[in-house]
Amino acid sequence: MEPRLVGPGPYRATRLWNETVELFRNGMPLRKHRFHFKSYEGCFTASEAVEWLHKLLRRNQNFSPEVTRAQTVQLLKKFLKNHVIEDIKGRWGKDDFEDNGKLYRFPPFSPLKPYPKRSPYRKEVVKFPNWDFEKITFQEHIPVKPITLNSEMWFKRHSIAIGEVPACKLIHRRQLKEANVEDIWKSRTSSYLQKTLGLDSLNDILDTKLVNPKDIIQNVYSVNKQGTVILEDKSKEVPHWVLSAMKCLANWPRCPDLKQPTYSGFERDVFRTIADYYAHMKEPLLTFQFFDVFVSVLGILQEKKLATEALQICCLLLPPANRRKLQLLMTLMAKIQSNKDLPPLSDTLGTRAMMVQTFSHCILCSKDEVDLDELLAAKLVSFMMDNYHEILNIPSALKTAVEEHIAHLRRVQIKYPESDIDAILPVPSFCHQISTDEFEHQKTNCRQGPLANLLEEITMNMEMSIKEKKKRLKRFQKSYPDVYKERFPTPESEAVLFPEKSKQKPLLTWAFKRPFQPFQRTRSLRM
Repeated sequence: MEPRLVGPGPYRATRLWNETVELFRNGMPLRKHRFHFKSYEGCFTASEAVEWLHKLLRRNQNFSPEVTRAQTVQLLKKFLKNHVIEDIKGRWGKDDFEDNGKLYRFPPFSPLKPYPKRSPYRKEVVKFPNWDFEKITFQEHIPVKPITLNSEMWFKRHSIAIGEVPACKLIHRRQLKEANVEDIWKSRTSSYLQKTLGLDSLNDILDTKLVNPKDIIQNVYSVNKQGTVILEDKSKEVPHWVLSAMKCLANWPRCPDLKQPTYSGFERDVFRTIADYYAHMKEPLLTFQFFDVFVSVLGILQEKKLATEALQICCLLLPPANRRKLQLLMTLMAKIQSNKDLPPLSDTLGTRAMMVQTFSHCILCSKDEVDLDELLAAKLVSFMMDNYHEILNIPSALKTAVEEHIAHLRRVQIKYPESDIDAILPVPSFCHQISTDEFEHQKTNCRQGPLANLLEEITMNMEMSIKEKKKRLKRFQKSYPDVYKERFPTPESEAVLFPEKSKQKPLLTWAFKRPFQPFQRTRSLRM
C-alpha cells in the first residue's frame, strides 16, 4: 500500500491518523519471535517497529524527511495508548513503549477513528456591514425562489426606458462605524482563506465565532518598521531577559549586550533559557482553536506560493501577543540556522533538527494530544523556518481589497427619488429549496408579468395625450419587443388604440344663418 497525499479540508488530522495506521498495519513485517523460552507467531519487536515506521514517515509526503527516531517512538506510544498495537500478552493503554526488544502485535480489529457527521444543509448566518438584514447561505448551491416585483416597482426601475428621467442628487453614504469595519475585515479574511485552501466552507475547520476582527486589524496596522506587531498591553510583552537571550544567540559571537565573560557551553545554556520560556506557555503560539486550520494548510505545502498565502492569512487570525512571539522566535531560528559561527547546540542532532524538535510542540499541537501533532508540527515549523519572512508579512491582496471596499462604501453616490434599490426591493428574510424546472419557469414568468402589467397601464391611461402615449409605447417596444408583440401581435390590434379621424372637412354652418347679399356701393357722403 503506497502512501498517498492527504489534501486540505475538514478532519485532516483524523484522515492522516487513519492513513498512517493502515500503512503501519498493512506494511509492518511480522515474523516468529522467541521470548522467555516461548515462541510467538505474527509479532514484532519495539525496535523493529521504530525502525520500519521511521523510514515510512521520512519518505511519506504528508510528513517531513526531518522526522526523528524519538518522534517515531512518541507516535508508537500513542499507538499503544489507542490500541493500534498491544503487547504479546494483549495489554495496552499505557505509555510504556520503549525502543527495545519487547514484543508487540496487532489487535484483530482495525482501530480507525470515525469522522463526525454533519448535516449537508448547515445554515450559516452572515452579517453584511452596510445592510440591515441577514442572509442565509448553504453549503450546496440550490435554486432559490426569485423576488416577484409588481408593476409599480417595475415602473420605478424602468422609468428611463419609458421616457421619464427623474431628478437626481448627490448624497453621502452613511458613516461606517467601527463595528462595520470589523465585520468587513472578518468576512473578507475568511473568504480569502476559504478560497486559498480551495474549500466549500470553513465550518468544519474553523469556528468563525472565535475569530476576533480586532486582532486582525491590529496585526495589519500596529507594526513597526520590521513588520513586528506592537502590543498595546505591555504586560503581554516578551520579558526583557528573554529578549536579551534571543539577541545574544542571534548575533553570536558578537553580542552587543554581553558584558560578562563566557564559558564553554554558554550558548547552549542561553538556548535552553529561551526554550524553557516558550515551553511553559499555557497554549501553543498558533493556539488550540486554530489547530485544524493550520493542519489543513499542510495539505498544500507542495505548492509553495499557495501555502505561503494561506499561512499569511492564518497568522493574521492569531492574538497580537502570539503573533509577536511567533515573529521573534521565527526570526531567531532563521538567524541561528544561518549563523556558521555558532557552535552545535546538541551532540546528537544538527542545529536545524534541534530547533525543530525543541520548538515544534510550543508552536503547534492539538488540545487532546492524541493525533499526529508532533509530526505535523515538525513539518509546519520546517516550512515556516524556510519562508518565515514571506509568511509573517501582511497579505497585500487582502489589505488592498478591504481598503478599496471600505473606501467605496464611504464614497458619494447618485440617488434617484423613489428608485433606490432598498426602497423598491422587499427585504428577503429567508430562502427555501425549489426544483430547477420551477426556478426556470419563475425566472421567465416573473419578468414577463410585471412588464405586461406596465404596458397595460400605459395603454389604458386616459389622462395621457395621444402623442405622449405613442412615444412611450414606441420606447417600450424597442426595450421589450417580446412583451410588446404578445400584447399587440398585429398592426390592426395596435391601430385600435388610435382610431383614424374623418378626413371630410366640417361644413361652414355660419354661412347659412343669413341670406347672401351682394356687395353694394356705399352712398357718397358728399352733399
